[in-house]
Amino acid sequence: MTHRELPIRIAYVVPVQGSAGIFGPSCEACGDLAVAELSCGGGVLGREIELVIVDGGRRPAVVAQEVATLWRAGAIDAVVGWHISAVRKEILRYVGGELPYVYAALHEGEFRTPGLFMTGESPGAQVLPALDWLRRQFGAHTWCVVGNDYVWPRQIAARAEAHLAGAGMSHLGSTFTPLGTSDFTETLDWLEVHGPDAVLVLLIGDDAVRFGRAFARRGLDEISLRFSPILEENQVLGMGASATANMYSAAGYFDSLATTSTLDFGARYHRFHGVDAPMLNSIGQSCYEAINVLGEIATRAGTLAVPALEAAARGATIDGSRGALRLGAGHTDQDVYVAAARHLDLDVLERIHVA
Repeated sequence: MTHRELPIRIAYVVPVQGSAGIFGPSCEACGDLAVAELSCGGGVLGREIELVIVDGGRRPAVVAQEVATLWRAGAIDAVVGWHISAVRKEILRYVGGELPYVYAALHEGEFRTPGLFMTGESPGAQVLPALDWLRRQFGAHTWCVVGNDYVWPRQIAARAEAHLAGAGMSHLGSTFTPLGTSDFTETLDWLEVHGPDAVLVLLIGDDAVRFGRAFARRGLDEISLRFSPILEENQVLGMGASATANMYSAAGYFDSLATTSTLDFGARYHRFHGVDAPMLNSIGQSCYEAINVLGEIATRAGTLAVPALEAAARGATIDGSRGALRLGAGHTDQDVYVAAARHLDLDVLERIHVA
């Protein structure tokens, strides 16, 4: 079999276990749809697409070593997926600049590595405009931050603290807990002492669900609103209707977002997977988008070579399933919306950033 007859094999790094494991089924389902649609269109560069699932929910070093082993064996041509930034940083230590790497997750901003394309929401388009919107709408002037203890929450908290100070709001403090935390008693006690207008929640997956339930049981949902840029439909279902009062999110996609692009994507997704499909959410959809971004820039470049891909991506606009994606130096810009949790769903309220 010649090189052009071999499939393009993508290390598809998505969480199957751990705190972020709640996102895994949606990521896998959206990835399968992306591959099926690309295959129906003739593949990419005349080659079929094959996803090699790598469990991104494990320790970062373990995930990165598996990706590196696959690369050294010639078993993968690219890396795509949604996983926490600690995993991304570790993967880059091994394959940065060697393979195209499309990172689907929202991020803290890191665009200097050759071949790294960040297609998720950036803090300047998502978190910071949302803080301003919540101040205007609800008078949220004083803030506390609760996050998991790794690079993304800490860097987003630092960006938020600086932004709050510059915008005339107050940062009362930040606290960080290990991934997998189940008891948030000390955190809730700390919040009761500070009594903020709002809490910026930077907890991942199941951690956010457990915190959300405990926050509501303590009655803090009647005192402080919550904003989480990573809150999506699975977590809302996991918390239950009694734990979602005064809770907001911001993202480039929600299942309830009614645009021509999103409605068409949702219809295709449910036709492909049927009535038992995993919940559609921003995280799974971002994986679908990332696979298609790789396909689009590879088609424009005519190759998977990193320098050619970077040249093809620079300044390009891609019409994606969440709308127009504008590619810059390693990252994309996109429209971002704020949504409110309503019982067991997220209702889109307003667009807060225009790409």
